[in-house]
Amino acid sequence: MALLIKSRVALFEASWLTYHKGTALVPGGTNWPGGEYTGTNLDSEISFFLKECKSTAKELADQGLLAQNTDGTSVNASDTLNRGMSNPYFAQFALEDMDAAPEILLWKRYNFALGVKHGATSYITSGGNTGFTRQYVETFLCRDGLPTYASPLYKGDKSVKDAETDRESRLNLFMMRPYEYLDQQKNEKGEYNGNKWPYAPNIIDNPEVRFVTGYGLRKGLAADTYHKGGDQTSVEGSPIFRAAEAYLNYIEADCMENGGNSISAQAEAYWNAIRNRAKLPDYHITLNATDLTKETDWGVYSAGKMVSPLLYCIRRERRCEMVEEGVRMMDLRRWRALDQVNGFQVQGVNLWGSDLKDAYTEKSKPIPEGEPNANVSSLKNSGEYLHPYRINSEGDNQMWNGYKWCEAHYLDPIALHHFKYTSSDPDNLSSSVIYQNPGWPLTTSGAIGY
Repeated sequence: MALLIKSRVALFEASWLTYHKGTALVPGGTNWPGGEYTGTNLDSEISFFLKECKSTAKELADQGLLAQNTDGTSVNASDTLNRGMSNPYFAQFALEDMDAAPEILLWKRYNFALGVKHGATSYITSGGNTGFTRQYVETFLCRDGLPTYASPLYKGDKSVKDAETDRESRLNLFMMRPYEYLDQQKNEKGEYNGNKWPYAPNIIDNPEVRFVTGYGLRKGLAADTYHKGGDQTSVEGSPIFRAAEAYLNYIEADCMENGGNSISAQAEAYWNAIRNRAKLPDYHITLNATDLTKETDWGVYSAGKMVSPLLYCIRRERRCEMVEEGVRMMDLRRWRALDQVNGFQVQGVNLWGSDLKDAYTEKSKPIPEGEPNANVSSLKNSGEYLHPYRINSEGDNQMWNGYKWCEAHYLDPIALHHFKYTSSDPDNLSSSVIYQNPGWPLTTSGAIGY
């Protein structure tokens, strides 16, 4: 655990200094609020942190803790009653006792008898206002190692099934597929009578019971889910840190050391270990077919400029391997990739250009924006793909024009009570010995100029 945390912190510092250098968010940058900077040369700091990241990541990665992926070559087959639980790679995210999974370094335990339980699996199976974006689904490669825009295997996205067919193992394992069984319930005759994920995902209902984009999350959902508890609660463990991140940390730090243009033999070995488990061919196949102008991932950019195709492919690998594990925002911030967010529209399944529009019952019929009782975006205003936040253009819908970002949001504001505690005059917060993070005021209002 100590090794992984150290490698993560070191990589964060190195990449933050690299991509935010010259701004108010880094010592010595324009409008940096900390006064004159007399510290160590920033390039030396970056070099130090990259070396620390690699040395600690290597010490952990060399222990060989990666779980085996037994998904095999039939990545489109459905394990109807026990989806993936015979597969150590899939199962490690859904075990009650994660001590049995060496790759999981730290996890939270739950226990019915002690009343320590959660409802995550209930939310996953019923929607819980979650879902992968279209942008994210497109990031995953096809099983030949090629991006969707370059692979003859890509079936398009006219249905959820098409979007998942012949794609890489991680998408097949960790995204819902139509009609798959979600538990192990059977009737007296031994016939299955439990819950199935529908062909037409619930995109219209109340937030707590809808799949907001139509692409359902699957990681962490065991075979019999919450039904053991009887009250829609569960005791599967919650993984917090796992060893695969060390491999990814090393690869990225190594590429950064080489200016984004090459990686060492050691980094290649770690990358091959991750890709082999995902049932993907050598990374050169992906790299040679990657066209950054066709990629929709914000990770293509740092500080408003495209990174090298090699560094982007490493970032793509990280994004797909760490799906649903809560590191994405951290990565986007340290890469300074959120500069690209200006009017970004969240998109989901292909609704109006597929048979999905005709697959719903009258009760759950899609009614496009602009019509009475609208419950989905319209073809006219938003195109074929579901735009879950473009249902109503009136009132206080701040999402109609998409997500926006400003530099101040790379850091959170320091709470005002800290200024009160450290001010010589509590009524004059500017007399504090500390300073507010750039772009945030000494009031309760939002970021300055946002």
